[in-house]
Amino acid sequence: MPHVLTLIAAPGALTPAQLLAAKSALVALGADCDAADWLAEKEAVDLPFGALAPEQAIAAARGALGDAPIDLIAQPAEGRRKKLLLADMDSTIVTSETLDEIAAFAGLKEKIAEITARSMNGELDFRQALTERVGMLKGLDASALDETWKTTELTPGATTLIATMRANGAHTALVSGGFTFFTGKVAERCGFHEHHANTLLIADGKLLGTVGEPILDRDAKLATLKRLAADLGLSLAETAAVGDGANDLAMIQAASLGVAYHAKPVVAAAARHRILHTDLRALLYAQGYRAADFVGN
Repeated sequence: MPHVLTLIAAPGALTPAQLLAAKSALVALGADCDAADWLAEKEAVDLPFGALAPEQAIAAARGALGDAPIDLIAQPAEGRRKKLLLADMDSTIVTSETLDEIAAFAGLKEKIAEITARSMNGELDFRQALTERVGMLKGLDASALDETWKTTELTPGATTLIATMRANGAHTALVSGGFTFFTGKVAERCGFHEHHANTLLIADGKLLGTVGEPILDRDAKLATLKRLAADLGLSLAETAAVGDGANDLAMIQAASLGVAYHAKPVVAAAARHRILHTDLRALLYAQGYRAADFVGN
């Protein structure tokens, strides 16, 4: 079959009845379906299909499943396993927005978080929003970065995603509009091959309220995807990208497996693939990996 629909739920939450409902909905639209292949019992399953476009399969399955917390990925079956992954950091590989957490030490978390949310939803220019927020932190003791790191948590599935893709020969890059102070630590903890982010300028142990140039923004994320693919001799069909904010959208749309992960509404609406309910291991299931293939916790 030329396409595959992957259903992904929380461990133990996906039932044969839900699979049957999705399959029946595809068949009702004229699809041909092969036998289902469980990637993880009661968690993830592949349903090969033909004679139907991926977006039609998603719509049909979603209609049959209603509000059930099941993520659906439909794509060509050939070339599912990607050889390059670019991942956003804040609210993607880590659970928090690190700049907002830094701002807490200046008593400005609520104010800065509001700007962050508007920027990530595409309501504000990223560069302007970044420089405005960092400017508000001028004079803050740089120890706030270390304190923020102490409470920064990885998103469930992050280390498994990177370790499994690396073990299967993929190149992984962390690409963030945040700061190198954090991306370096996150990349080391997760096992990314490389990381790219902005630089917070510091002097005499204090934040200067400025960011080093050039600023890594939406266009830079897309350029990094294209550059790394070219350097590795890969086509964009062999790439994956994941993120949650408006500055991730260009790379998400360019990558073959471009995933909006628990994303802001404007991003989820514009992305080809969406993960709304499950963790980052969903990107492995989307590539056809079985739970038995996973590396790490």
